[in-house]
Amino acid sequence: MTKRDPFKYFKTSSEIIRLAVMMYIRFPLSLRNVEDLLHERGVEISHETVRFWWHRFGPMFAAEIRKRRIGGMKSSHWRWHLDEVFVKINGERHYLWRAVDHEGEVLESFVTKTRDKKAALKFLKKAMRKHGRCEQFVTDKLPSYGAALRDLGAFDRQETGRWLNNRGENSHLPFRRRERAMLRFRRMRSLQKFAAVHASVSNHFNQERSLSSRPLFKQNRAAALAEWRGLCAG
Repeated sequence: MTKRDPFKYFKTSSEIIRLAVMMYIRFPLSLRNVEDLLHERGVEISHETVRFWWHRFGPMFAAEIRKRRIGGMKSSHWRWHLDEVFVKINGERHYLWRAVDHEGEVLESFVTKTRDKKAALKFLKKAMRKHGRCEQFVTDKLPSYGAALRDLGAFDRQETGRWLNNRGENSHLPFRRRERAMLRFRRMRSLQKFAAVHASVSNHFNQERSLSSRPLFKQNRAAALAEWRGLCAG
């Protein structure tokens, strides 16, 4: 059975759609910024078209990226960094939880209204259901982590320290830049959707340039871009 082409009934080429979605998710740009950049390249579209493309194809691209990457992430079972950050939605405080492995790969993003034991337990169960259990959990001193890990029988694997969780805390920075460009969120569902898609796209293009030579970085960057251009190809 042949795979259905998701771009079949669109007049715009799939290359332009992929470019617009990548620019909006990967970089701290507004919808109108993407519209102007595409106009400079001779592509005339509305910012509402970019919004439609992102909602339609963003989760689709993210799902294919996750499908390709999860199978080869055996090292992610060694150590996870867990951290949460508050996000305002219509003036109300919500919490974005994030699980990151020791290499900076974002494993899971989850939004809740509270950060108590129940929320932490739900977040950990979701991450473990998708990625399995890890050998060590690095967290801050929030009591909710210890209570949730105790229920999961993994309390002895928890590790806390003053600077041990810098990896988890730094993982929020790219999202914070995007949040400012988007002028925050209006619905919890929209935040969850964008956080999940943004994490997958960031993982895909994260080349750890400070840890590799310039030629190797250029090679990996070109490979990531070539793979992106082939997402959801018929």
